Amino acid sequence: MSNRQSWRIHPIVVGSKVFDQGMMTYQHAHGRPYTIPIYVWYLEPVDDPSQPTVLVDTGEMSPVQSADREQAIGGKIHTFEEGLALYGLKPEDVDVVIHTHLHNDHCENDFKCANAVFYAHAKELERIHDPHPLDFRYNEEFIEDMEDADRFRVVTEDREILPGISVIHTPAHTEGGLTVLVDTPSGRAAITGFCVIDENLNPPQSVKAMEMEVIPPGTNINPCLAYDQMVRVKGLADILLPLHEPKFAGMSTIP
Repeated sequence: MSNRQSWRIHPIVVGSKVFDQGMMTYQHAHGRPYTIPIYVWYLEPVDDPSQPTVLVDTGEMSPVQSADREQAIGGKIHTFEEGLALYGLKPEDVDVVIHTHLHNDHCENDFKCANAVFYAHAKELERIHDPHPLDFRYNEEFIEDMEDADRFRVVTEDREILPGISVIHTPAHTEGGLTVLVDTPSGRAAITGFCVIDENLNPPQSVKAMEMEVIPPGTNINPCLAYDQMVRVKGLADILLPLHEPKFAGMSTIP
């Protein structure tokens, strides 16, 4: 049993998307314009500063930085370099990147992390090289150099990455989605391995009245499987961090 390590989670906005909310909430809220932030999550060690520098995802390479999008999400949009600089970091300082999945907006800055190793589920590494025609969000060019350099660590089962940081396989949005469980000073946090907002995990009363505990991601591999995976994650964490929830865009630290 390894010693416990506590971490602070810093959400850094490195992109955004504007689309119909139904892209997030399966069979709900269609026709409602919605803007989501795209995050890099910097995990800062609390107890032992000698721990590696860890990121969850690397976000967009060339984010749209506009006043209307920042107003919509309630926070500033940074380039990858600008976001890391908020914490005195540069891309080459990153030691470990954990990927929730390998859609392009979650891995476009991998190549900048010249000294990092990358964790991703085997199913994601398979799918990025052989995407289904329905899933245009995979682009193998963003990870090929790192694969060629043998810098990917393939995850095939639930496991600890570092003391206080573990991953569980949660196929919902994609086949190889990894939810990242992080021990924080305020309890265990879950950075979801599926693209959702808070409304997915905490539905309105109209949805709860249909005896639904969660709303699956708008884009999913199987809605029933996705629903079950989301319920599972809700039961594992004290703090839920939906991967694209706007309310974190104005926060510097969680918790």
